[in-house]
Amino acid sequence: MLSTHGYFDPVPQLGRTDTGGQVVYVLELAKALAKRGIKTDIYTRWCEPEKPQFDPVPGHPDVRVVRILCCECAFTPKEQIYEFLPELAQNMVELIKKEGLDYDLYHGHYVDAGIVTLDVAKAFDKPAFFTAHSLGAWKRQQMAGNPDEMEKKYNFAHRISEEMRIFESVVAQTVTTDLQREKLKELYGFEANNIAVIPPGVDVERFHPLDDEPSLRGVQQRSNLVNTNFPGKYIFCLSRIDTNKGHDFLLYAFDIVRKRVPDVQLVIGGGSPKPGPREQEVFAMMHKIIEEREMGDRVSIIGYVPDEALPSFYRDAELFTLPSIFEPFGMTAIEAMACKTPVVASKFGGIKNVIDSGENGILVDPANAGEFAEAMIGLLQNKENAERLAANGRKKIVEEYSWDAIARKHIEFYGKYMGD
Repeated sequence: MLSTHGYFDPVPQLGRTDTGGQVVYVLELAKALAKRGIKTDIYTRWCEPEKPQFDPVPGHPDVRVVRILCCECAFTPKEQIYEFLPELAQNMVELIKKEGLDYDLYHGHYVDAGIVTLDVAKAFDKPAFFTAHSLGAWKRQQMAGNPDEMEKKYNFAHRISEEMRIFESVVAQTVTTDLQREKLKELYGFEANNIAVIPPGVDVERFHPLDDEPSLRGVQQRSNLVNTNFPGKYIFCLSRIDTNKGHDFLLYAFDIVRKRVPDVQLVIGGGSPKPGPREQEVFAMMHKIIEEREMGDRVSIIGYVPDEALPSFYRDAELFTLPSIFEPFGMTAIEAMACKTPVVASKFGGIKNVIDSGENGILVDPANAGEFAEAMIGLLQNKENAERLAANGRKKIVEEYSWDAIARKHIEFYGKYMGD
């Protein structure tokens, strides 16, 4: 596996720059494949010199993270990484030869790793597979702002050109939703018979409800985990801190909610342990809205949430919300569903393939503050309906989105295109 942007660790530090759901996807898929007897190495950039080059995944002896030097061991945001990818590919080839490693296949995740995958697989005459996770043309379509500024910031033209080259070159590829496959045709004019729809999975043993366990409620317990005070009743949002995550829409909607439901708070989590400039800009935007609407006593922005604390955060929330204006899938939403927490999510993204609105969650236009607020208010005021949606959501995730089920689908996918 190749996942070359963000910070990839055996125990992921989610919320750091470019470090989110894709890291979870690749790591959990590798673990699930290893449980089925398939040893897996995950190649990434060596951004932090204090980290080891070969880093085993705890509890999974057949999975390890392998870090490769490039760009002088400095972190580079994914939009500016392209010039360093040839160096990354060459260094990866040299390491594989030096170590005498022999892989059956290479699978790249996201456009940067896809570029490296093509070069490395070609060097060893092995099949190359690809999962885009996010599509540049679709993201460009969804993002607001001055087109020239967006191009300068996100490097869309180059990304889209490289994505098209990858689509046409790999043995086969997966997309995470039917919607992504539709967008391939609509925005790239690309259709092929070697595309499989395989969604992300969730660890249903870790993310589960507390039906048979003592309640984890308690301000002090949560406070110890995240060094902040939590309200007793709250709406929870968790994501990377970026401009496309819709935090402004959520705050505008919550301004309506708080006036109708006086005993509920909003908790926004996510971000790096040490936020960078782009994250700081988004945090500043959120604080400005909170100040303007005079709701500082009702909103908690808690920043980075430790991975081991996530299940209790989901479980204790009255509801979870995913307000992104662009979201290829939405891993946090299915984690919340697995914990039997009702979900209100943006209809703009792959999560709409999971949520049947009104049956196992609610889909909204997050830019419509009234619609967004009413969905949250409805769940807060109608416990019976909230519990029904939550139970249906958990059932859906267990049946269709466990990582073991996703690993089986990948093994079938590889076998189909490798002839065995």
